[in-house]
Amino acid sequence: MVGVPSWTGEVVSIHIADRAEARVRSVDHVRAVPGKGLEGDRYFLESGTYSDRPGPGREVTLIESEAIEAMARDNQITIPAGATRRNVTTRGAPLNHLVGQEFEVGGVRLLGIKLCEPCSHLEGLTQKGIIAGLVHRGGLRAKILTDGEIRVGDPIVPRGIPLKSGEPSDVQRTEDH
Repeated sequence: MVGVPSWTGEVVSIHIADRAEARVRSVDHVRAVPGKGLEGDRYFLESGTYSDRPGPGREVTLIESEAIEAMARDNQITIPAGATRRNVTTRGAPLNHLVGQEFEVGGVRLLGIKLCEPCSHLEGLTQKGIIAGLVHRGGLRAKILTDGEIRVGDPIVPRGIPLKSGEPSDVQRTEDH
């Protein structure tokens, strides 16, 4: 297909928590449900910190392992992948470029909604400096388009299907700087 980026990423870990501020747990696989989120996760169960602000950007969150490594290198802050409170940790997938794009994680099709910038709540649950360490590389919020399982080791593949102009959307564009 013409115009499809030439990269393939991989799921390196999956994390869910059953309620707001609860310790995340690592799982080998999780069921993704459109309109709900990841089965067993706080937002699926409507018990997350921001569950009172519903929207497709809470269905699944992803973060690049490369961003966590860069924060350790550039900001001397080292945290485990689960401490980012993002559901899916990836390698080799340029998540910032997937806003407004469809992509597949294993057999599940997702739509990138907006960047998942770090916030003071995350910094309060982890340590000072997380906001600065993950600004513009804090991950991606995505909407689940098809039901299925996401597994550690699954490929992440761009579909090359941008949002059509004029199409109604939940996507929130960000300005390039």
